[in-house]
Amino acid sequence: MRIPRSKRYSRLHHGIEALLDLATLGGLVSALSYHVGLHGRMGVTRHALALPAERRLPRPLKIAFASDFHAGRPTHPAIFADLFARIAAEQPDLLLLGGDYVTGPARHAAALCPGLAACAPPLGKFAVFGNHDLSTDDQLIARLFEDAGVTMLVNRAVALPAPFDSVSVCGMDDPWTGAPDGAATFEGAGATRILLMHAPDGLLMLKGQRFDVGFAGHTHGGQIALPDGTPIVMPQGPLSRPYYYGRFPVRDNGELIVSRGVGCSGIPVRINADPELVICTVQ
Repeated sequence: MRIPRSKRYSRLHHGIEALLDLATLGGLVSALSYHVGLHGRMGVTRHALALPAERRLPRPLKIAFASDFHAGRPTHPAIFADLFARIAAEQPDLLLLGGDYVTGPARHAAALCPGLAACAPPLGKFAVFGNHDLSTDDQLIARLFEDAGVTMLVNRAVALPAPFDSVSVCGMDDPWTGAPDGAATFEGAGATRILLMHAPDGLLMLKGQRFDVGFAGHTHGGQIALPDGTPIVMPQGPLSRPYYYGRFPVRDNGELIVSRGVGCSGIPVRINADPELVICTVQ
């Protein structure tokens, strides 16, 4: 296996993953969990964002955002079929992916690739890495995604084609396990900027850069929450706690949308934190 980029990589971490794999019978527990409804029910959460008048787009831009797939031991692959069916029904202009594609070995990302390849948004498919991806062979994930037509962004901006050529997708590396660079992420970006990152804590790495709308995952909405959605165990990270789920105005900046994600991490159970596809329409 290629040496992971994660600054928190340890052999102990991978040993624990192997023990968990044994404890969950290599995915049999996640299959049972999905079929009895303990993966939650896939839904669509909608947002609308109005840009300032001087930067109003020629027509609405429909963005689909999905994060935290966790392909592997804790997540039954049927939930991915549910997600891709939702994406196909929505027919977005643009698909953004927020990281944590696998739990465990990078090869699990292959389970996502047929669905990703079938997605054909006219403005493209873009992704960033999450902390779990950087704890394995992230370059294998990148190659698999490239074959599925997905462009990986590591601290760089990409302009969309006309008529949205004033819009850039700015993808930042994972804030704690990667090497985030706010200046590089926005270098050459257009007037309207979409920030794509794995965790809300990426806001700490902006270094004065401006964005109009940001997308993040990582928190799972707690994955197991009280009936009002409050996580029983708060997500890790200083900003992942206050920004654990929802839509938030960011001081001196745009708005941040944090998704509950798709898959399960740790244990194959979601309670009061259903998986979701985020649809955001910007004009």
